[in-house]
Amino acid sequence: MKSEKEKMLNGELYDPLAPDLVDERIKTRLLLKALNDGREDQPDERTGIIKQLMPNAKEDLWLQPPFFCDYGSNIYTGNKVFFNFNCVVLDVMKVDIGDRALFGPNVQIYTATHPLDHHERASGLEYAKAISIGKDVWIGGSAVICPGVSIGDRTIIGAGSVVTRDIPADVFAAGNPCKVIRKLNEGGNC
Repeated sequence: MKSEKEKMLNGELYDPLAPDLVDERIKTRLLLKALNDGREDQPDERTGIIKQLMPNAKEDLWLQPPFFCDYGSNIYTGNKVFFNFNCVVLDVMKVDIGDRALFGPNVQIYTATHPLDHHERASGLEYAKAISIGKDVWIGGSAVICPGVSIGDRTIIGAGSVVTRDIPADVFAAGNPCKVIRKLNEGGNC
């Protein structure tokens, strides 16, 4: 029989109140508190906290506090990824972020979701859908990335956008719901 964590990571309905998952989230909250309360003039301590919080992140990850996530261990980043102030990543399932991705302030990334059927939703069970964000992507401030979305390499998502479906590579996309506004040329200009 699958554990609730195995169900969660497989995108199946699972119980988020399972004791092992609650324990993991508490450990994450304690690490987040240390990170968010930490001093920027203590880079070694900060790096140590980030490595514990996000063991699947590559070199030069920068999290500008405050930063929030559910588990941290389900966030996979490439090199030189930057999160500006007050970002939230609900990493119930894998969030894959490519090299040099930039996230403006208040960006929200949600893998967690709930059943549409009210009987299932009332049971307290939930599920998740993985998110993939390509290399050299720039997500503008206060954008929301919804469960199951993929964003292609070199794409720019405008500030305040709500991304509800996949966005291809090499485009500028914006709005609610987010849609492609124009293609970007090879130099990155519109």
